[in-house]
Amino acid sequence: MALPLLSMAGLFDDPPPPSGPGLFADAEGASAPTATSATPQATPYRVLARKYRPRLLSDLIGQDTLVRTLANAFATGRVAHAFMLTGVRGVGKTSTARIIARALNCTGPDGAGGPTAEPCGVCPNCTAILAERHPDVIEMDAASRTGVDDVREIIEATRFRPLQARKKVFIVDEVHMLSRNAFNALLKTLEEPPPHVCFVFATTEVRKVPLTVLSRCQRFDLRRLDVAELAAHFSRVAEKEGVAVTQEAVALIARAADGSVRDGLSLLDQAIAQSWSGEQAPIGADAVAAMLGMADRAAVIDLMEAVMAGKPAEALALTDAAHARGTDPGLLLSDLAEFLHTVSRLKAIPALAGSAELPEAERRRGAALAERLSVPVLGRAWQMLLKGIQEVESAPDRRAAAEMVLIRLCYVADLPPPGELVRTLTSVGAEASLGAGPAGAAQAPRPQPGRPVASGVASGVASGVASGPVSPSASLSSGSLSSVSSSSGGGIRAAMGAGPMAKPVTTEALPASAPPPPSMPENFRAVVALAREAREALLAAQLLHHVRLVRYAPPVIEICPEPEAPRDLAARLGRLLQAATGVRWTIALASGPGEPTLAEQERAEEIARRAKASRDPLVSAILAAFPGAEIAAVRDIEAAETDAAEAETTEIGEALAAAPIESEEEEP
Repeated sequence: MALPLLSMAGLFDDPPPPSGPGLFADAEGASAPTATSATPQATPYRVLARKYRPRLLSDLIGQDTLVRTLANAFATGRVAHAFMLTGVRGVGKTSTARIIARALNCTGPDGAGGPTAEPCGVCPNCTAILAERHPDVIEMDAASRTGVDDVREIIEATRFRPLQARKKVFIVDEVHMLSRNAFNALLKTLEEPPPHVCFVFATTEVRKVPLTVLSRCQRFDLRRLDVAELAAHFSRVAEKEGVAVTQEAVALIARAADGSVRDGLSLLDQAIAQSWSGEQAPIGADAVAAMLGMADRAAVIDLMEAVMAGKPAEALALTDAAHARGTDPGLLLSDLAEFLHTVSRLKAIPALAGSAELPEAERRRGAALAERLSVPVLGRAWQMLLKGIQEVESAPDRRAAAEMVLIRLCYVADLPPPGELVRTLTSVGAEASLGAGPAGAAQAPRPQPGRPVASGVASGVASGVASGPVSPSASLSSGSLSSVSSSSGGGIRAAMGAGPMAKPVTTEALPASAPPPPSMPENFRAVVALAREAREALLAAQLLHHVRLVRYAPPVIEICPEPEAPRDLAARLGRLLQAATGVRWTIALASGPGEPTLAEQERAEEIARRAKASRDPLVSAILAAFPGAEIAAVRDIEAAETDAAEAETTEIGEALAAAPIESEEEEP
């Protein structure tokens, strides 16, 4: 049976259109476009950080030293075989590495060029490197490939000549993440690489790179860009993109970038996407501040003025408004600290008030605050803000912690600086020494209005100094105070008597404008005290423990040092006494026994005091009532009060000598 021949003509013809809607057709029966239809493909969007990545050395902003050095190296043919690029994130380390790779392998538009600092960008090597597909430019991320096996692959690849380019370039990013064994495996190849190999390392933690690696590389530190350079660059990018951005918004983005070009371009990209509404309205500072979660700069200045004026209600109201806008409390305090630093700079450098480095609001209002506030007040607020930022980060309620910091700042703002307290004490002490008594204290300068806390502190201190400290045990008889402590951990103290009241502080004890004439120390104990006052702690300890006095007849001292005493003790003691008294002293060394050392004398006196105190009927009764108790120390109340008065006088004198007293300007 013969089969009919089938025609093959229609087997490869287009199929007939479907009679109804197909699986991928629309309601009218139109099928989806086929692969052969000419539909334009949408170009994928490239973020600004990649679109405006530097392609030439001249495109690197803020890296003048790097650009000049590399340009001269290529011009003279002195190109190193290994480079170490360091710096913070986003300043152009990887971009610089790729520029070096293109500069080493560029052949020019005609294909006959050599290494150059200005690669053409059109030759096959330049285009392949720009497209990140060149076989002789190998990039490795050391953050994910940290082992010695990964480095061995690089070492093995260095043995083969390049396939297309003039040199093989190995770019290792975050090189500090390599292990110690990996670094050790790389050392020999890095020191003597083949002539067709170049290494370019990039890192943000150069301190973690071994010195043996750094010594084999030519190091370049890419610096952090300042706000002005970043703002100018972002303005140029926005102009190329056809986007209008205000200068205040650009300044906010530049400050938030913190010296990183990539971070700033990412923020600019985000601001453009957020503010797009189909209109050509410029991107304002309010929109950028809301995007970044930052407090408005004017609101930060208002908050600073409220805090420094001591107005907690106004400060908390501004904090509530910032919280309603979504501002983070920790970021609010950070912005406050940043503006406080600006005010301190304006205080130290008044010429900044006329500089274009700062915005107009910060120059004008910050200069007013700098003129009104003193350096001690600014320093105190800075320390409190630093401590407050740490508290906010560790507090369970960040907002409550930030508000507590602001409240403390408001109330501390009313406290006077240390110089004002010293002036108040000095004036009251002078009136007391002139016999003014309570009336003189009443006539002391009145506190300044608007400082309620300061007035209370100053008046309280002044009245205490003028009238003299009152001893709580002034009605008891004179004697000594024994301290009895129990061995079980508790303590019992029995007051056996008290001495007279301490003398009031007068200006006779304060340092005068002219130093008094030097006088001879009364005894050897006074010599040891003189060594302590001269901050010769080691000499004072040696005199106390290792010297036996034979004869004391100023300006002659005869001593018998113990074997533990240093050989130059006599010479050091003579220099100290001559500098203190202005008289040349003779320190003679004797072989006689001499008196016991001062330390031995003090121990003997302490034993005698304890024995005397143990014979007291009251102390004996206490020791009998509490078995295991023992006398811890015996203190003479009269001597202790005298020492306390002398110590207080010494502290006031040191404060007057150390703290600079600000001169008060006369009001017009």
